[in-house]
Amino acid sequence: MSSQQEVTDLDLFQEIEVEKPADLIIKQIRQLISSGRLKPGLRLPSERVLAERFGVGRGHIREALKKLEFYGILKTQPQKGTIVASLGVKALEGLISNLLATDTRDFESLMEIRALLEVHAARLAAKRAGQAEIEEINYAFEDFRRKVEQGQSGLEEDHLFHLKIAEESKNSVLRSLIGLITPDIIAMTRERQDRHAERQQTTVKEHENILEGIRSRDPDRAARAMSEHMDMAHKRRKV
Repeated sequence: MSSQQEVTDLDLFQEIEVEKPADLIIKQIRQLISSGRLKPGLRLPSERVLAERFGVGRGHIREALKKLEFYGILKTQPQKGTIVASLGVKALEGLISNLLATDTRDFESLMEIRALLEVHAARLAAKRAGQAEIEEINYAFEDFRRKVEQGQSGLEEDHLFHLKIAEESKNSVLRSLIGLITPDIIAMTRERQDRHAERQQTTVKEHENILEGIRSRDPDRAARAMSEHMDMAHKRRKV
């Protein structure tokens, strides 16, 4: 009787990535832009209407719209709602392609550029953010902290905290540059992500130090805290 052998090399198998509803919604928007049916300047239906149409909960709609707004693809205007940004179709397609990109680029180069941009964003936010805007940064920080305390990675909340700081730098070019590289950073970080609870708590503390620098309106303190965070984040991903 011949004995059967069991496969022991689990590296032969690859983890299956199930697409999130929010990403599927973003892809639909891309198709609508490519076809010319969704043009810059058009107002989107309400979250409730979109949720009913897509057949998903409003939380998934909110997540997709939040991402698209952070990356400059959508804009929310008082009394007008959410509209498609007034950019060319090709530019919008490029932004969405970056947002959903899974192919990797030079991770080291991205991290170097990211550090330069993020440190300057923190410095400007400490100078320019008003009290209400600092509270918005605080909300983003609390969202990340809650995810970590719940034992989740909080990867997207982590980056939304950084994007909110970029937004409050009041420099539209700086914000756009950070927004453009963020999807690639997220994609690469997801592959290398460290889920060790102690290290995640360290990241929360680093975020808190950045927030305190901005809250105290001390540009040097905020920039220093961000620089230290970028250095540590880079080292953690090398381990």
